[in-house]
Amino acid sequence: MRRATAVAFASTAFFILSFVDGASLRAAEKSNAAQLIELAKSPGLKLHDAIIATFDAKDLKEGAAWAGQGRDFFFATQASAKPELFIDGGSAQQTSQLAGSDIYYAVARIDQLGKLHAFYYTVNGAKFGGKLDVPAFTPLSYLQPGVPSGALSDRITHTSKIYDGMKSEYWIYVPAQYKADTPAALMVFQDGGGYIHRDGNNPALNAIDNLIAQKKIPVMIAVFINPGDITDSPDTPTFQFVKAYSDKWQRTLKDSMRSTLYDTVSDRYVRFLRDEVLVDVAAKYNLRKDSYSRAITGLSSGGICAFNAAWQMPEQFSRVISWIGSFSSIQWKEDPAVPDGGQDYPDKVLREDKRNIRVWLQDGSEDLDLRYGNWPLANLRMANALKAKEYDFHFSYGKGTHNSGHGAAEFPAEMIWLWRDYDPAKTTQAFEIEPSEKAKPIFRVSVTNRDAE
Repeated sequence: MRRATAVAFASTAFFILSFVDGASLRAAEKSNAAQLIELAKSPGLKLHDAIIATFDAKDLKEGAAWAGQGRDFFFATQASAKPELFIDGGSAQQTSQLAGSDIYYAVARIDQLGKLHAFYYTVNGAKFGGKLDVPAFTPLSYLQPGVPSGALSDRITHTSKIYDGMKSEYWIYVPAQYKADTPAALMVFQDGGGYIHRDGNNPALNAIDNLIAQKKIPVMIAVFINPGDITDSPDTPTFQFVKAYSDKWQRTLKDSMRSTLYDTVSDRYVRFLRDEVLVDVAAKYNLRKDSYSRAITGLSSGGICAFNAAWQMPEQFSRVISWIGSFSSIQWKEDPAVPDGGQDYPDKVLREDKRNIRVWLQDGSEDLDLRYGNWPLANLRMANALKAKEYDFHFSYGKGTHNSGHGAAEFPAEMIWLWRDYDPAKTTQAFEIEPSEKAKPIFRVSVTNRDAE
């Protein structure tokens, strides 16, 4: 499974894949974890070349290179002396050196699947390298034998009227079980291009296929939509707003368009989905129109976007998954006509009328803390607000960074929870807090990174 690289900026939460290092002239293709582990049984030039081709040179040098498949993991690093490997704070595991090189490697097994894990090395007693965002995927994240796979459309380009000529790209996924005479459920994924690769960081297609086959989620059409691009419409109000925001915060035009779409607390983006994109999708496929059968998800700014869409129009979406959601002040006061910012959502949940929505929140203690706010505390405030109002919610909190690893590892479990008790004969359901959640205390915080004073 490929690995997500670090995210340099809060609102730009694209988790890109590592590519082959051009310095290797002998190795042409990347290897997966199973292939690397097999090569490690007879270490030599083939293993060396496979490591060089598979891992980013920077990750190798910094002790951050890894590959995993299920419980089986392969770790590699360059080091000045033999390192010891520590996984999840356990006992030291020995590494092996590739002859004639400064590359060390280790084969390891992680038994707890569907969770986020962490590792680091020590070299001469000093801590070195490591990652906090290592997902161990369950079998449901790999397409299982005998499970039919659906069809992903070619990339579709849509030109928006609501956003003054912005061009958006999206893909439609149609499961094998879809029948045109039976309306299907719907799920929309923000930053959609990051979810469409079966061997990528976020193997959503595999999970969807497996879960539909097991009847744990309904037959659903999935729409994977990327943030739009306003570059070709320079004389429009949307372009002028986005350009001013870009100049103000020294962000690219495309990234600023993404923030305008995702971070703004208004109904504009969900109107764009309802009145433009989903109209086009519904012209091709038979979609259920009830919000009971519609879900929406995203990560980082896409996470608050998903929540915002359901909050603004619960008659369109009633089920939400938010990974590392940016409930922060990214678009606060940028448009005088929009009074609220993302940081206001915990108070909005507490003070405004309750919406009939079901919400899965995920975040990690090492998430961002920068000029727009503190992501872990914002998500914790969201969780406590949802709990206080007795929403049907779940808060999954770990030790990860601003990274998709945690959410991706538990995505099958998230989907099962989100769609639990779904009945295709219904069009509505009053969502209620689970008794097990209601019985639990609120979430509390503690300072963990400073000495007692």
